[in-house]
Amino acid sequence: MLIRKLFKFENAHIVRGCSTRRCSHSMHGHSYKVELLLEALALDHGQMVYDFGLLKDGPRALIDAFDHAVALWSGDDPDYIAACQRFSERWILIPVSPSAEQLSRLFFVMIDRLLDLTEMRNGEADVRLHSVIVHETETGYAQCFREDACSPRLGLIDLEDVEFSEAIRNDWPNHDLFDKLKRGERTFHPNGV
Repeated sequence: MLIRKLFKFENAHIVRGCSTRRCSHSMHGHSYKVELLLEALALDHGQMVYDFGLLKDGPRALIDAFDHAVALWSGDDPDYIAACQRFSERWILIPVSPSAEQLSRLFFVMIDRLLDLTEMRNGEADVRLHSVIVHETETGYAQCFREDACSPRLGLIDLEDVEFSEAIRNDWPNHDLFDKLKRGERTFHPNGV
């Protein structure tokens, strides 16, 4: 069975190397929608695949980090990166271009790791991330599946190569959320039974 949770955020980027000059040479923004699709073959003790309330702290915090921020590709011009970091409090440095395709892969890697490290407490034993859809516009989206997330042909996404600005980290209820994720520390549902 599949369930879907929708998140929204506003973000700016440049997608270097794309065909459209406007997108590849000018910073621009989108009203993003991110869908997390979770799957399970069995239901938890509440007869649900996964309680949406459990997505508030970890997954929502990671996705909300992109709200009113600029997504920067670490392979971009160092002067551009430095200027964005200097003049914007909210930025995320990522090891791939911030296209919808790569953002869907990045969200998949982060959320999948977070779910893997979460100690389930209500019978959600086999819940897993099925896919992530990133809507960049009302008419277009990219969908990432497990095989896409770890495909070297699409570019390596190592969480060690992802950096969130201090202003973003300070907004998280758990300030070391991402550091714990990178270290592989197990967590518990904050409001689990």
